Amino acid sequence: MKKKKNKTPIQPVSGTKVPRFAGPSTFARLPELRDVESCDVAIVGVPFDAGTSYRPGARFGPQAIRQASRHLRTNYHPNYDTEPFKDQQFADAGDITCNPFNIKEAIEQIQKSATELLTKVGGIISMGGDHTIALPLLRAVNHKNKGPVALVHFDAHLDTWDTYFGAPYTHGTPFRRAREEKLFMEDSSMHVGIRGPLYSRNDLKDDAEFGFKIIHCDEFQTEGIDKIVKRIRDKVGNNPLYLSIDIDVLDPSHAPGTGTPEIAGMTTREMVNVLRGLAGVNLLSADVVEVSPAYDHAELTSLAAATIIYELTNLFVRNPD
Repeated sequence: MKKKKNKTPIQPVSGTKVPRFAGPSTFARLPELRDVESCDVAIVGVPFDAGTSYRPGARFGPQAIRQASRHLRTNYHPNYDTEPFKDQQFADAGDITCNPFNIKEAIEQIQKSATELLTKVGGIISMGGDHTIALPLLRAVNHKNKGPVALVHFDAHLDTWDTYFGAPYTHGTPFRRAREEKLFMEDSSMHVGIRGPLYSRNDLKDDAEFGFKIIHCDEFQTEGIDKIVKRIRDKVGNNPLYLSIDIDVLDPSHAPGTGTPEIAGMTTREMVNVLRGLAGVNLLSADVVEVSPAYDHAELTSLAAATIIYELTNLFVRNPD
């Protein structure tokens, strides 16, 4: 994504001037999209969870993430040596309105809204919502990119089922549908953090046929962060990249507030260090999904999601020119 030649960006409300528990209710107290002349990256909520197969509630994720983001100190990130909100214009674009009773219509609404948003901004970071939303978001990114993108998918689960109880559009099927629509590059895409038992041996067989490579969560113990980052970077190369991050890639001790938790997951330290290792990739857009605050404790999950989104803002700043 090329950096726009903005005027001096409108920055978030400073925590040194207004206490972090006060001020605007936007993500990290950023300006709203309507209040900036141009925008490099928009952060947008997608409060939809009708595709959930176990515990609902991710429709409340975007507001919980925004609330937790008040805690962040966003002026300077020493790991990237960046001041992201000085370097580029970020803004909160509010929430996409989608039908909570009709999945097909909701997918169409998300795709249309995201496509329109991407005509106004360079990239988007979407806050879910369940993982169903990744399909319409990938469609919108493909429209802007004029073709498929590399896909790196952080998740405990493959999300490449064909159907669930006969339904083709759920949070367990978005990447099967995306593959059918040729929305991602089969030779440049992978899952990270996969673990746990499956319904069938065919789940892995089918997934391999779709072109995905898998970094299983146990490999973090045996390989370490540096080798895993290298595998991801080697797979993605210089291709335009979409990142899709299901918060349940984290262990439930780090992210209990999610719909389908799986034990033996990544730590938050592992997660942020993998993202930091991706500095310099060609990031187009991203999503962070499946935050279900009703099952959260002490804002652990929403704070993890908010911090991951802040890490993503730094990746955008570090994009190649």
